[in-house]
Amino acid sequence: MTEERGRGIPVLVLLIPAAGFAAVMAVLFARALFEIPETASFFETYPGDATPWPGTPAGFPAWLSWTHFLSAFFLLFIVRSGLLIRSKHRPPAFVTRRAARAKRLGLHTWWHLVVDTLWAVNGVVYIVLLILSGQWKRLVPASWDVVPNAISAGLQYLSLDWPSHDGWTQYNALQLLLYGFTVFVAGPVAVIVGLRLSPIWPAGLRRAHGLLGDRFARTLHWLTAVYFIAFTVVHVALVLLTGALANLNHMYAGRDDETWIGATVFAISLIVTFVAAALLRPPAQTRLAELAHNDVRRMPPAP
Repeated sequence: MTEERGRGIPVLVLLIPAAGFAAVMAVLFARALFEIPETASFFETYPGDATPWPGTPAGFPAWLSWTHFLSAFFLLFIVRSGLLIRSKHRPPAFVTRRAARAKRLGLHTWWHLVVDTLWAVNGVVYIVLLILSGQWKRLVPASWDVVPNAISAGLQYLSLDWPSHDGWTQYNALQLLLYGFTVFVAGPVAVIVGLRLSPIWPAGLRRAHGLLGDRFARTLHWLTAVYFIAFTVVHVALVLLTGALANLNHMYAGRDDETWIGATVFAISLIVTFVAAALLRPPAQTRLAELAHNDVRRMPPAP
């Protein structure tokens, strides 16, 4: 084990500066494109804005702020419990439902299913309200010009010269594609694959291979989780770097200005999330499983 770790450390020592060098070269390459006449004209033709749908609503209603917060809140517990499941350590308790003939679940798996369900329900509410309110128009392309404009916006982000946009009225083309993909593709895929891997999936529909087979489903489940983690990190970073006060006011205060109200609400939401994460650890999860009328078997501490 010591020898394996010794071999792994030099690899990390090489990868970190290599990744940093690659990032710097990518930024320089993107900035150089703006100086070349042939490519500079591309940015003039496609500045990064997407053609909007007629009647696209402006602003962010309160329900959108709440569902956005709850999605991130539940995602934290989904990722944490998922990592504990993948660690393959013995869970501190096992849970069996009394009201149904269900197999015994490790506490981490049971908790993962609980927060997965809450996240999925919140997502369904969000999508239904998007459709009813017309907010879906902010996330679905209205024209094929979204593709070259998204490329343009991506290169502008990469050059660290942020594309101009007004998130209160419409997203730029790259934001539109990524947000729309996350809501209408990645989210449903995560729910479907999660159902496939859950105990409620009918035994007669289980397959070892093929579409939604065991291996395919587990791989897709992991890739979807990685996508959501990466999306969240990049999304939060860009929100803070491209006009933090205005962006936070849009999402957390429903107002189009640069006061500190949205930032204050955002800070409070982080405190609530961190406190909940500290409180809802395995002992509290075990108690919740008991309150939900499950048979819970606590395991003795590992020696």
